[in-house]
Amino acid sequence: MAEPRNRYSIVSLIFHWGLALLVLTQVLLIAAHEATEGPQSRQFVVLHKEIGLTILLLTLARIGWRIANPALPMPPGTPQWQKIAARGTHVLFYVLLIGLPLGGWAASSAAGRDISYFGLFNWPLLPLPQSRDLAGTFMDMHELGVKFLYVLLALHVLAALKHQFIDRDNVLHRMVPFIPRRP
Repeated sequence: MAEPRNRYSIVSLIFHWGLALLVLTQVLLIAAHEATEGPQSRQFVVLHKEIGLTILLLTLARIGWRIANPALPMPPGTPQWQKIAARGTHVLFYVLLIGLPLGGWAASSAAGRDISYFGLFNWPLLPLPQSRDLAGTFMDMHELGVKFLYVLLALHVLAALKHQFIDRDNVLHRMVPFIPRRP
């Protein structure tokens, strides 16, 4: 009988940490945009859009990977409410990592602003009416979604730290390669 997996695959690790790094980059790009003016500020927004669309594509790929490679089960004895909370948090992450780029794409489309994809081609705009008000509404929803993402990230990190330092149940070991497994 095969021993159960106790770590996520390298592909899962790359998706997890790669997307985490891209999300952090997005936050830093918007901070840089807000701290600068003129062409440099606009370049930060252009890169933000390109990375946002990359996050959309990678999230869709990650969902496909996750369907083919289900998550590891929670440790024995984990209360049912924690299992439900963990599952709900992960689903909400997927919703936001799809919804935020879609909202930005919709805002650009409604504003009639082309989106270059790393200079390779122009990303097609969504067939939306050209409307400054509509673009503003999409941006407001985008910004609200970002705030919700921050709350989810905080909960996710706090839960991981709880598992590591309070429960001491090797949950963090499964996703962080350099943390040794506890006996």
